[in-house]
Amino acid sequence: MPPIRGLQLVLLTIAVSLGMFMNVLDTSIANVAIPTIAGNLAVSPDEGTWVITSFTVSMAIILPLTGWLSRRFGEVRLFAFSTFLFTIASVLCGLSTNLTMLVIFRVIQGAVAGPMIPLSQSLLLANYPEHKKGLATSLWATVTVAAPVAGPILGGYITDNYSWPWIFYINVPVGIVSVFFTWNILRHRETETIKLPIDFVGLILLAVGIGSLQILLDKGKDLDWFNSSFIISLAVTSVICLSYLIVWELTAKHPVVDLRLFKRRNFLIGTVAISFGYLAFFGSVVVLPLWLQTEMNYTPTWAGIATAPLGLIPLILSPFMGLIMGKIDLRLLVSFGFAVFAIGSFWLAGFTTDVALPHIALVRFMQGMGIPFFFIPAIAIALSGLPNKDIASAAGLSNFSRILAGSFGTSISVTMWSNRESIHQSKIVENLNLYNAQLLQGLHKLQALGLSAQASYEFVTNLIISQAYILATNDIFWISGILFLVLMALVWLARPPFLVKAKVAIE
Repeated sequence: MPPIRGLQLVLLTIAVSLGMFMNVLDTSIANVAIPTIAGNLAVSPDEGTWVITSFTVSMAIILPLTGWLSRRFGEVRLFAFSTFLFTIASVLCGLSTNLTMLVIFRVIQGAVAGPMIPLSQSLLLANYPEHKKGLATSLWATVTVAAPVAGPILGGYITDNYSWPWIFYINVPVGIVSVFFTWNILRHRETETIKLPIDFVGLILLAVGIGSLQILLDKGKDLDWFNSSFIISLAVTSVICLSYLIVWELTAKHPVVDLRLFKRRNFLIGTVAISFGYLAFFGSVVVLPLWLQTEMNYTPTWAGIATAPLGLIPLILSPFMGLIMGKIDLRLLVSFGFAVFAIGSFWLAGFTTDVALPHIALVRFMQGMGIPFFFIPAIAIALSGLPNKDIASAAGLSNFSRILAGSFGTSISVTMWSNRESIHQSKIVENLNLYNAQLLQGLHKLQALGLSAQASYEFVTNLIISQAYILATNDIFWISGILFLVLMALVWLARPPFLVKAKVAIE
């Protein structure tokens, strides 16, 4: 069919972009609201992170099925239906009265969200004129980056001034507009459909294995890890399912996850770099606003303002990455991105409880420079040298690994943050007793200021906890910085030329 032009092209771009914006927004808008949601639902902030991980794991599991679903039902029909269900799931999330309900509806929301992002890019590229496809890609990249910038600020403002369910209710008008215009413009331009077999065995093994592993990571701390029979059962289930999955997928005729792609050097290096980079990156994205709100008394709005500058530079640079990627070794670009992340992480690792908001915002603004230099060239490395028939599966597997790594990064970083706080608190308390001259002097000064003996002890206790949490936060960023340095070296194991033979968004 001929490309769409004029007003219809503008309306299509807005409609598809709104659907994608809503989808990506929901991966970050809840971050700053976690303490509030946890408090309202009477659970700990650690448990509250299930709101994030349930969404991302569900999305990651469904993502590899995008290609099969689009060929079976058509891209237009699948995008419109997924966006409609995403809107309904958003309403159900807002209506949730306990954590279990919210997590179940977030799982549903994540499942229908899986096909939306790759399909949004595919629909734009398929309906733009040939000479404007570069513009379509730039617009797509810009919207993808803009949503995480708006997420923390919007989530914080809504949580402070209304109530947390509204971070989900705002999806309703956006979803309605997206579905209405997309369907009306593209319903007669549906892609060809074909019935293909689906790897049900692989899908079940994937869902049970990854789901068990995620629950293990989320509940391990609360249940004392392997002292719990439930955690042991999850570990055994995960190991068995994932082991069988590897064997099954290597021999299946139509695998849901084509593991044979990892035999290709550049795909292996690129995907590992993307996944572990995203693990470290997303872990810090969750821990920083959590620390600001629980220990530094930031409101959700101000926590969002402090962290949002991370996306300002990517918003400007992402559309121009295509212009320089063909002129500079992609390994240099990715290394520069990792170097920026590492410097920012080590900078954050030196923070104290006296740090001011402008200082935090400055570091996050600087770190944002690394995002376009990391993500876009790393994806190009992963897809380089692949035959046309494998591009779609490779893009799906790479996205699957990235999203899954982000979910694991959330669980691991929050668990590590809590554990390191306990360790630091124990070490601090070991040196404090009634024979410690500095402690006695501090208590006397507090009482001289008018505090009672009990209030003085409570003040010191709160101070110890506060210091333990900042030290734990520093540890998370130190580890992230070291991981980024390791990835800087790893990416040089990839081998040029880094030419992608085709641009395919599906999967």
